[in-house]
Amino acid sequence: MKQRNWRLYAFLVLSVIAVLVTAVLSVFLGSTDISWQTVLQALFAPDMSSHQQIAVVDLRLPRTLGDILVGAGLAVSGAIMQGVTRNPLADSGLLGINAGASFALALCLAFLTHVSFGFTILASFAGAAVSMLAVFGILLLRHRNLDSARLVLAGLAVSLFLTALTQGIAILTSTGQSLTFWTAGGVAGIRMEQLRVAAPVMILALAGSVLLSSKLSILSLGDEAAQGLGLDLNRTKSAALILVLLLSGSAVALAGPVSFVGLLVPHVVRHVVGSTYQAIIPASMTAGSVFMLVADLVSRTVNAPAETPVGLIFAVIGVPVFIAISRRGIRHEEV
Repeated sequence: MKQRNWRLYAFLVLSVIAVLVTAVLSVFLGSTDISWQTVLQALFAPDMSSHQQIAVVDLRLPRTLGDILVGAGLAVSGAIMQGVTRNPLADSGLLGINAGASFALALCLAFLTHVSFGFTILASFAGAAVSMLAVFGILLLRHRNLDSARLVLAGLAVSLFLTALTQGIAILTSTGQSLTFWTAGGVAGIRMEQLRVAAPVMILALAGSVLLSSKLSILSLGDEAAQGLGLDLNRTKSAALILVLLLSGSAVALAGPVSFVGLLVPHVVRHVVGSTYQAIIPASMTAGSVFMLVADLVSRTVNAPAETPVGLIFAVIGVPVFIAISRRGIRHEEV
């Protein structure tokens, strides 16, 4: 137990340092070449008549903060989903959150063409919430218990239905290109106005996830074992899923359905810090921020001045790592 605690503390210290280093790099580096002197002046004595300093303050800084929040939110929501469903391949997409946000955005692009970016973010979050409520409605229509298997099936049904509607709207209204750009993932459009709304919600939800982590560890043992230990299953699962909605819904609304963060990051940290959610939740929080910062930094610089979608970067990085982790797990099972 002491060894695991030391591994957790060491991981958290190193990952926090990595967040700080990559955040600084994210502010100083970008698709356009801005000198470090100009960046420092923009941060500490901004001159709003300088276009480069405006780019640092209005574009790079909120983008970096958005990376930190989005990465942490998606990683922690994926870890929670894996604990609730006891499925190592689970993430927030199982609740229909991604599909609901995409459907709401498709409606905005098709029928509300003159609304602001902030409105589309709120609409995407509302779509994610409605989708999750639909999953709960299907689940509780004939059953009082939040059964994990039925939860996955209900989420899959709602996701498929909303995805089909989204594709139909995109084809009929010729908005497929704009929708595809959003679903590829990216934080280029994040501004301080959106962060002022989303950041308090996500920070509170992250704190709530840490407080709920001990119950998630019990829940991951199985429903019967958790009940035997005195855990209120429905209340705990409901609280966990509400946290997933707040974290993942906000993150997807800000950056699109970025693939592999919620699926990959909990797997990586589980191999380092152990299987208890008191360790997985905080470790996923910092590791998710690092992953998102690195991927966004690569997306801005690998093909500058053009930007590569963050989702593509995560796919290129995530698929080999996930295959390697899966093969390692299979070899351990064979032994």
